[in-house]
Amino acid sequence: MYEHLPGGEILEPGLRDLREGVRSVSALLLTIAAPRLARCGIPIPQGLSLSPLPEHDLYDLLVAEQGPEAYRLYRSLLRRLVSLENALDLQSESVRTAIQKI
Repeated sequence: MYEHLPGGEILEPGLRDLREGVRSVSALLLTIAAPRLARCGIPIPQGLSLSPLPEHDLYDLLVAEQGPEAYRLYRSLLRRLVSLENALDLQSESVRTAIQKI
């Protein structure tokens, strides 16, 4: 549904993993973006128990999986997440504008 958006490949797997309680990169990214995603109408399931700093959880997971390349991947994933958030904001704004014109 959101694959056409930049970073859209994060959304569906992340939502699925959160519903199932799986601690994955996608799930942690969505947890980081939860407030902004909720404003765009995408509710985030609360199935995963996390620390108050999901950014740290994500980095710890990447260090465990990637070792010395973790920081580079972490920064890249955050940039991809921001691209998704921005695209969703634009999409939401377009829908609101179209509704107001009706």
